[in-house]
Amino acid sequence: MNKMHAPQRGFAAISAVFVLVVLTALGAFMLTVSNTQQLTSVQDVMGSRAYWAARGGLEWGVASASTAAACPPATALALDGFVVNVVCSSQVYVESAANRTLFRVTAVASSAGTAGSTGYVERSVSAILEL
Repeated sequence: MNKMHAPQRGFAAISAVFVLVVLTALGAFMLTVSNTQQLTSVQDVMGSRAYWAARGGLEWGVASASTAAACPPATALALDGFVVNVVCSSQVYVESAANRTLFRVTAVASSAGTAGSTGYVERSVSAILEL
């Protein structure tokens, strides 16, 4: 008697598992790229906000120095979720027998957190004013 052997089966299952693994890896990669893109976009907006907060602190420092003709004391301002530290230094020099004062005003805006953390942003701007 001849026994007839049934054709072997199971190749489709191996292919299906392979395709499933590849699609899962592709989905995980796309999720990682999407999260990175969103985080980068948020950091860009926060950087812009920090710049304008620092710029506001700088404008305050320059106006204070020019109005009083003296450096304002070091100040920490709270602007739109940022802490802005404004520092001023002055130097007097003589030019054509007249005393001139050079003011250097620096404003540093930083968000909450510590340097190196994901949500931390810091921007610094400076200006030199001569009176």
